[in-house]
Amino acid sequence: MGEEIAISLKNVSKCYKRYVHPVDRLKEILLPGRSHAQEFRALDDINLEIPKGETFGIIGQNGSGKSTLLQIIAGTLTPTTGEVHVNGRISALLELGSGFNPEFTGRQNVFFNGRILGLSQEELESKFDEIADFADIGDFIEQPVKTYSSGMFVRLAFAVAVSVNPDILIVDEALAVGDIYFQQKCFERIRELRNSGTTLLFVSHDRNAVYKLCNRAVLMESGKIILDSKPKQVLDLYEAKLLRKKDNQPDSFEIQLLSEESTSMISDNTASEIFNGSIDEVVINSPEVSVSFVKILNEDGRDIKSLISEELLQISVGLLFKESFADPHVGFKIRNRTGEVVFETNTFCMGTTIGSVSSGSFLEVKFNLKVPLYEGEYTISLGVADSAYGDGQFKRTLVYAHNISDLKVFKNKESIHWTGVVNLYPTVSIHRQAYV
Repeated sequence: MGEEIAISLKNVSKCYKRYVHPVDRLKEILLPGRSHAQEFRALDDINLEIPKGETFGIIGQNGSGKSTLLQIIAGTLTPTTGEVHVNGRISALLELGSGFNPEFTGRQNVFFNGRILGLSQEELESKFDEIADFADIGDFIEQPVKTYSSGMFVRLAFAVAVSVNPDILIVDEALAVGDIYFQQKCFERIRELRNSGTTLLFVSHDRNAVYKLCNRAVLMESGKIILDSKPKQVLDLYEAKLLRKKDNQPDSFEIQLLSEESTSMISDNTASEIFNGSIDEVVINSPEVSVSFVKILNEDGRDIKSLISEELLQISVGLLFKESFADPHVGFKIRNRTGEVVFETNTFCMGTTIGSVSSGSFLEVKFNLKVPLYEGEYTISLGVADSAYGDGQFKRTLVYAHNISDLKVFKNKESIHWTGVVNLYPTVSIHRQAYV
């Protein structure tokens, strides 16, 4: 493994034995040579290289193998087959409470866990005040951690984990426990570590956090890595698979991975299929509906590719329905250049009913909106679904096309000076009172 590689996995698998009946385990002991177990592959032939300094996201549904992969990299699990090479000091936040003794006080656990992570007694003594200040749990630092809330627990665990200035930091969903103020402090510390060259492995269901922190991600399914690409593409495929999972007609659900060179189709009937190569877009198409056009128009109805912040625009969508539908709905989302959603809605959420459509019907849906966004580049995604049963919840997804159009927003020189995501149009009033 080269010095520029932080983590390398070659043909790594992790297998467990599962027994249908408890007596099968006893039979295997008494009658050696014959297996009575079923093999479960938590990881299946993983090959992965992560360069030093990369912020790496791992995405997947529960049971996909994410935590097993992290534990093998951290060294708390041994692979059944394959090779694992790690270059540098690892600090890991895996399962809440791992590495902490519940009978010890917070102070004792800081020293106990810090020594496990490789710090000397002198280093821990010099860092203790900094750790206690970051955790910010007050006098509870002198109490047994078994009396802590989950939020207090993760505060202390994170404070210890980042205090060692690790070469590699592994975070597995732990930050979802703390309050918003602590989460902000954690993400700021993670950014500092990332900017200093720390390699970060990050598992989270918070998509915006993955967008903001990671420059590469993988999607895991059934113990395999099925896509290794940019976070936007990985999260789009993850979202598409979640939509297929809750669709009431999953057999008709078609997910396409589009690249510049070709189109690769993921079969809905296979548990997982590895897509090797970069992709540009993830698209869900149904043969029952086709998108005839998508137009971005200004207030006067002219096609545009850019506008000034706070101006009005129209999103016009032409749809041809090749089958009858009882309750179709259309929606759109606007995303920034990293993939974060800055706005999303649909006709159902807007309280608008299209009504039933018959086979052969053509429908044009126009959304009129104001765009008080900060200057930059944005993309527009389109969705068509049938049979709504809640805000953003539909029984069938018919079309889901990411980045069907791009939009450039320029600064409005007539507006106030502001930064952020969206202009909130603030006003200010000043009241003078005489002091008596």
